[in-house]
Amino acid sequence: MSVTIKSEHEIELMREAGRILSIVHDEMSKIIRPGISTMDINRRGEEVIRSYGCIPSFLNYNGFPAAICVSVNEEVVHGIPNKKRILHEGDIVSLDAGVIYKGYHSDAARTHPVGVIAEEDQKLIDVTKQSFFEGIKMAKAGNHLFDISKAIQTYAESFGFSVVREMVGHGIGTKLHEEPQVPNFKPIGRGMKLRPGMTLAIEPMINRGKKEIWQLDDDWTCVTRDSQNSAHYENTVLITDGEPELFSYNKDLA
Repeated sequence: MSVTIKSEHEIELMREAGRILSIVHDEMSKIIRPGISTMDINRRGEEVIRSYGCIPSFLNYNGFPAAICVSVNEEVVHGIPNKKRILHEGDIVSLDAGVIYKGYHSDAARTHPVGVIAEEDQKLIDVTKQSFFEGIKMAKAGNHLFDISKAIQTYAESFGFSVVREMVGHGIGTKLHEEPQVPNFKPIGRGMKLRPGMTLAIEPMINRGKKEIWQLDDDWTCVTRDSQNSAHYENTVLITDGEPELFSYNKDLA
């Protein structure tokens, strides 16, 4: 398994990619309300990405037709924006976006309420986000990769939610997806030892109901098999000798 250790110059470029991506998410969040389409969100996201001289990571990636993955309710990931898909009061919507800045990627996802939502859906959103932060408590040099995975799973399942198995986090750098894979559940073994300079996209995908998912006929959109809602939270993370650095997270915007 070939895992890239980033130089200080590469880290600086990825840090800027992440800073821009946090702004992209903030700007998309400002327009979320009942009555807009998922295509409206995609247009806004791409507009902001390009306004910073960046390229959308997802557009045409393996044929994906949009700049932003917009997944509503039971859609777990990879929802394709559509001008006919209108958001309604009570929906939840997950936005997954990436930017390329001077050849380097940043990748991040957020799940938002649309108007007033069910208490259990708000809990799902909150637990999914916190499961990420529980995971990165273990994201330190000298720990093992699956320490992150175990922390995410343990926290999410303690609330009765389930963790998607088929989709996992990943390394990131000059490619959107690099080694290693970062599961949100604990596999057998410990995984590789974490080293300073590793950059990871850690992204819990958590379901209200059962963990099983399937893919729709569009060959992209993944949905829960039991039609229960799902939430997604992701940041691009740098492993250091101390606390991890979050490239795509700005506490003043998130």
